[in-house]
Amino acid sequence: MKHTLNSTLSIVIASALLVAAPAAVLAQQAAPAAATTPAATGTPSQLVLSNSTRILATLESRRAEFTKDRAALRQFVASEFNNIFDRDYSARLVLGVHGRGASEADIKVFADALADSLMQRYGSSLLDLNTKLKVRVKSETPLRGGAIVKVSSEYLRQGAEPVPVDYLMRKVGTQWKVFDVMVEGVSFVQTFRNQFDTPLKQKSIPQVAADIKAGKLQAQASTN
Repeated sequence: MKHTLNSTLSIVIASALLVAAPAAVLAQQAAPAAATTPAATGTPSQLVLSNSTRILATLESRRAEFTKDRAALRQFVASEFNNIFDRDYSARLVLGVHGRGASEADIKVFADALADSLMQRYGSSLLDLNTKLKVRVKSETPLRGGAIVKVSSEYLRQGAEPVPVDYLMRKVGTQWKVFDVMVEGVSFVQTFRNQFDTPLKQKSIPQVAADIKAGKLQAQASTN
């Protein structure tokens, strides 16, 4: 049965969390399988592989702590997600035509509201994640002359079909950041663009952001 984005969003969050970890940490904690990848350390595909593996190990080692202390889990998820995700650029893509001519302040308030909604709604689902998953990077494809890179990966599950997860990344300064994730071909950006299109036709960006923050609108990852 094909997964919805809702049922696999915990995988998306987990695999995106620590992609931007420092190279020194990667060298110490990267999985043995990382040595077999054709990408060199520091490239988008190497970062995805090494840190996807590391976040699964982190969740397993701190599961008891996070189960008892949900505030610690929320803080961990939010801080790491904010570190790797290019929230403002992703939010601008989600806004689509509604973001044309919008101020940086409006983009930021929408990005913050969307990210906070996602963390509150789905952050705790990481505790249910099967940390025995294995990650395999399939390819790294430069797009737009190398300004954007698509990293295609799979989450390998024992006794089940692999879950394909692709990342679109761009360089912000010296750091590669994720701005869109596709689970089984379903785009994070496109899903939320479709979801918020109607509210944004009826209200301003700050008003929609306020509704998201107040819980009147929620970032619903289901594609159904």
